Amino acid sequence: MALRLVQVNFKARNDSALGLFWADALGWGVSSEGPGVTNVEPPGMVLPDPAAVCVDVVTVPEPETVQYRAHLDLATSSVAHQTELVARLKAGRDIH
Repeated sequence: MALRLVQVNFKARNDSALGLFWADALGWGVSSEGPGVTNVEPPGMVLPDPAAVCVDVVTVPEPETVQYRAHLDLATSSVAHQTELVARLKAGRDIH
């Protein structure tokens, strides 16, 4: 069996706000399996989906004291598309 990416996990003080940011950025939906967890999923995804990658955002009580070394980029189709996406996300929800 080949190894494949299934899930990206973020820790946040406000799981809902950060989850909604990523849902807006990706054009995906959100769900929750319980308090303190926001799941960001592609439209129409049904687990287990062998082709999907999900984002889970989990609440942590205190700010992280370490800086993680993962860096995620969003793909855009043109410079104009990138400019529009960045402007839309900056004007969107406050995730602090």
